[in-house]
Amino acid sequence: MRPDTPAENVDHTAEAARLERTAGLYPEDAEALLLRAAAHLELSGDRPAATALYDRLLSSTEGLENPPLVRALKASNLWEYGHEAEARAIIEGIRTAAPRDPAPWVIIAESLESHDELEAAAEAFTQGANLLLPTAEETEAGTPPAPATHPLLSGRHRVRRMLGLPHDAWDTLADTLHTSPVSLDELHDPKRVWSLGSDNPAELQAEISRLRAELGAYREALSRPFPVAVLHWPAPELAELLSAYPTLSSEYPSHETHLTTIESSLRELSSSGTANLGIVTGTVPSYEAFAASEGSSPTDASLLPQYATTLAARGRAAAWPPQGAAGCWCGTGEVYGECHGS
Repeated sequence: MRPDTPAENVDHTAEAARLERTAGLYPEDAEALLLRAAAHLELSGDRPAATALYDRLLSSTEGLENPPLVRALKASNLWEYGHEAEARAIIEGIRTAAPRDPAPWVIIAESLESHDELEAAAEAFTQGANLLLPTAEETEAGTPPAPATHPLLSGRHRVRRMLGLPHDAWDTLADTLHTSPVSLDELHDPKRVWSLGSDNPAELQAEISRLRAELGAYREALSRPFPVAVLHWPAPELAELLSAYPTLSSEYPSHETHLTTIESSLRELSSSGTANLGIVTGTVPSYEAFAASEGSSPTDASLLPQYATTLAARGRAAAWPPQGAAGCWCGTGEVYGECHGS
C-alpha cells in the first residue's frame, strides 16, 4: 500500500498529483489510486495533505471497499504529525468495529509499536489474530492461516519478543511460517530492532553490516548445487503425523525403520554416484501448510518427496554424511560414526 521508493529517486509530490488526476479519469479505481497518492504525500512530508485525501475518501458518497483500512492509515498519519488524541480515538474505533481484514490491524498495531506503546500493540495484534486466524480445532484439522494474516503473526511475534514474553502457540506458528534462514527470534532481537530505530550512525552501520553478512550467506546457500534431499521426521513429529494421518503408516511402519531407510537410501544414492546429498527435517504444521499450498491433502503420500524438495530449495538441507566428529543426523547427540554411520 505504501510505496517504498527512496525519496531521492522519486518526486513524491508530483507522483501524488499524477495519481489524483488518474483517479479522476478512472473513478472505479479511485480508492486504490488515492491511497497510493496519500502514501506519496506522507513520504514527501506533506502529512496534512495526506490526511485531506483520507478524509476525501471517507466522505465519499460512493461506498468504499475497505473503510477500516482508510481509517487506520489516517490514524497512523495523524499521529506522525502531532494529532495523537485523534489518532488514538480512531484506533479505538477500529478495534471496537473489529474488521475482518488483517491490514487495518497490522497498521494500527505498528503505529502503536512505533510510538513505544508495546503492550497496546501486542493487544491489537492479538485481538486481530483472535478474529482472523484459524481456531485451535481448525489448525489441528490442517487449516493453515491465510497468507494475508502472516504479517499479524510476525508483528505479534516481534512485539512480544520486545516485551520479553515467552513463546506461545502463535509465536511458534509464526516461526513455522517464516522461511528465511535467519530465525524470527534473531530478526526480532530487541537489540537489533532498537538499533534499526536508532539515531546513532555507528549502531545503524553495525546493523547494516550484520544484514549484509546474512544476505551474503543466504545468497551463497542459494547458489550451491541443488541437493538431493531425503525427508527425516523426528520421533515426536512422526508420532504426531501418524496420529493425524494414519494412512501414512504404510510409509512409516516405525520410527526405527524410518531412520534405517533414510541411511540406506542415502548410501545407495551415494554409491550410484549421486553427489550433494542432504537431509531435511519435517514438521507437521509445515507439511500441512505445504499440502494446503498444493491444493492437496496431507494424506497424499506423493506429496512427501515434493515437500522434501521444497525444504531443500529453501536452504533447509543438512549435508550428508556429517563430517568428522559431527553429531548424527538422527538427533540422538551421538557422533555419526558411532551411530547411523557405524
